[in-house]
Amino acid sequence: MKKKFINVLIGATLFMSPVIFAQTEATSKSIKLGLLLDTSSSMDGLIDQAKSQLWKIINKMTSATYNGTSPNIMIALYEYGNSGLPQESGYIRKVTDLTSDLDILSRDLFSLKTNGGSEFCGQVIQTAFNDLDWSTSTNDLQMIFIAGNEPFNQGKVDFKPVCQKVKNNDITINTIFCGAYQEGVNTLWKKGAELGEGEYFNIDQNEVTVYIDNPYDKVIDSLSTQLNQTYVFYGKNGKRMHLNQYEQDRNAKSYGIANNSLRAISKSSWVYDNSSWDLIDAMNQKGFDFDKIDKKTLPDSLKTLTNEAIKKELEAKAAKRAFLQAKIKKLATKREEYIAKERVIQSSKGNLDNAILVTIEKQGRSKGFEFK
Repeated sequence: MKKKFINVLIGATLFMSPVIFAQTEATSKSIKLGLLLDTSSSMDGLIDQAKSQLWKIINKMTSATYNGTSPNIMIALYEYGNSGLPQESGYIRKVTDLTSDLDILSRDLFSLKTNGGSEFCGQVIQTAFNDLDWSTSTNDLQMIFIAGNEPFNQGKVDFKPVCQKVKNNDITINTIFCGAYQEGVNTLWKKGAELGEGEYFNIDQNEVTVYIDNPYDKVIDSLSTQLNQTYVFYGKNGKRMHLNQYEQDRNAKSYGIANNSLRAISKSSWVYDNSSWDLIDAMNQKGFDFDKIDKKTLPDSLKTLTNEAIKKELEAKAAKRAFLQAKIKKLATKREEYIAKERVIQSSKGNLDNAILVTIEKQGRSKGFEFK
């Protein structure tokens, strides 16, 4: 992933050049994470935790650097144990392939519903290993997180050789048991983590995420809405994806304004790339050709403008985006400092995000990554 900063002094050759932002050389390092969630009927609390903690997890990943450069970040989502899924698939579904499109990931996560089912841990790990485009480089950080509450050895696929094979390909398996610690040990969740050379956690999946009140969330929330207005959609799916951006704001906010504040912080980071539908992000991509854009797919306010007039509109929006993102980042720092003072009193160690955050940093540091 390339770091960017807005160059508001865009030259007269804007539409002849493929790049309108200054860039630094991309790192070859990657962080790939596969999240495998049990969506059987007893896991409503787990799915709620995932929805309410997604942006906190993403912000931890975006804080990672390797030798001062930011890695490529991709996340995949699977559900398993849902009786609404085909039996022949092992009640398993790849919800989201490895992606860096955070709004797509959020949309898909919020679409999950729980429903009965049989949970086959070995099979879903095997499926994720076989289906996803994992890296062959031992320098990358690659992790699977599997969460659930049924015995780890259910199903026809033996989890033991699967976990060993996955680990032999430099992918770490981390298990999160929803229940008492010893019950997770007795039902082999700890064994799965040991074979995958990862971490074993137990959590209370029904614990409600508690956010610490602070004086910054309302301001950040307002800036996030303004940030959306700097996006200029294009292409067949552009308008729909821009509407989805607002929809994911609403999804995040359904768990409180503090959660949407965390999403806004992600939206202000380098990892929030919408080049597939946003014209400003797209023009940062190598080989971008404005002449190939169908003007009929642009917002109504731009469809009839000359290229020079569109250039001026993009200059203004790019400058405003840079200003808003910088302001959100500054407030985010103050927010974290404020919350840090209260965290010792109010924090909980028994939920999903703590398990994932601790593991990402621990395993990332073992690969040479640094975290803010």
